[in-house]
Formats: sequence, structure tokens, C-alpha cells
Amino acid sequence: MTIQAVILAAGMGTRLGRPFPKPLTPLSDGRTIMQQQMENLTQGFGEDLRISTVVGFKLDLILEAFPDVGYIYNEAYDQTNTNRSLLKALKLSSTGGVLWMNGDVVFDPAVLTAVRTHIDAEQSFICVNTAVVGEEEVKYTVDSNGLVAELSKQVVDARGEAVGINYVSAQDKAMLITRLAECSESDYFERGIELAIEKDRMRVLPVDIGEMFAVEVDFEEDLDRANRHL
Repeated sequence: MTIQAVILAAGMGTRLGRPFPKPLTPLSDGRTIMQQQMENLTQGFGEDLRISTVVGFKLDLILEAFPDVGYIYNEAYDQTNTNRSLLKALKLSSTGGVLWMNGDVVFDPAVLTAVRTHIDAEQSFICVNTAVVGEEEVKYTVDSNGLVAELSKQVVDARGEAVGINYVSAQDKAMLITRLAECSESDYFERGIELAIEKDRMRVLPVDIGEMFAVEVDFEEDLDRANRHL
């Protein structure tokens, strides 16, 4: 079974304030954020893996650093949010489900081992952490079946926060593409998931990886936290 993995790395990363793409931010162990992602994916899925990366801001730097993966260009990277990058990636993907992650996630490779059973079962999911609920993070609630009900930064009484690692199954991919296309250009991709849940009753499982490490590096304190873990 081929695992299609997408890294969303088109954004400008203005909150962290680096003069280069945020995925190329160096970590304390000498790797960049994206390098640890690539290594984790390769370690987790081996020869079954096919990686595509959505690029935009200073894309030449990413292409030079990682010449052996596929690339998708979001030419409107400075005008659109992650929903448009994911939409492009899903439209260009092959038959089958797609695992995707934001290009700023530093995570324990054990996360991929934990979610492999859901990928094999073709179950759409988002990875979450129920131990913390950051004000600036994407949060979620669940319905009576324990599936995701709401997913946004504005969620009230959240169960936890999303960590930026997600999967859409083969059977759910077309509906997610349709709903992402309905999003405004400024929406995060989570809005597309929310619409698919609301309008198509897409079943999205929250997978709690709180016992493992994962952090989206938006601010300096996030980077410090990631470096302390490495």
C-alpha cells in the first residue's frame, strides 16, 4: 500500500519572523523542521511512501534542500491560507487516501506508528492533544459518537487542540475537495473538514497523541519547546 504524504510548506511564516521558509528553521539537533519530518515519514513508511510538498514562499530554498520529492506550487501563497494548498495537493494526488501535515510540525516519529492502523483501515482522522488547549491553536469538540463535531480556533469548551497531522481516506477525499473549494481564501484547511462533517456527515476520528510529542512551531516559545524535546 502506497502512503501518500503531503507537507504544506507554502506560507510565509510571518509569526516566527524568519527570512526563509519556516520549515527550514534549524533545530537544536542540527536538522531543520522539514528534515525531521522527512526522516520521520521515511522511517515510518519506508518504501511505501510518496512525499509531495506544497511550496510558495522562497520555494527555491526548499527545492534545493530536498530535491528528491514531488512539488506542488501554490502561486498565491501570499494571498491564500492552507485550505488552498491542501486543495491543490488533494486534486493532484493519486487514487487512495492522503496523509498531510503542516510544514512547521516537530513530532515524535512514534506518532506515525500510532496512526498507521487508522490509515490501513481507511479512517479519516486528525491528530489531537487533549492535555493542552492553546488559545491560538485549532481546537475541536466531539459528537455523541466521539467523532469530530467542530474544528476551528473559535471552538468553545474544546476537548483539546489539533496538532497539524491529519489523514483523509480514499472514500472521503472527493467530499473534502468539494468543501475545501467552498472555503474562502483566508480559511485554514480545518474549515473544509468542518464543512464536510456538517454537510456530508464525514466521519473524522480525533486521535489523541498527547502521550507523544508534537508541536506546531508558530512562535519562539514553540521552537524552544521543540528544541527542549529533541
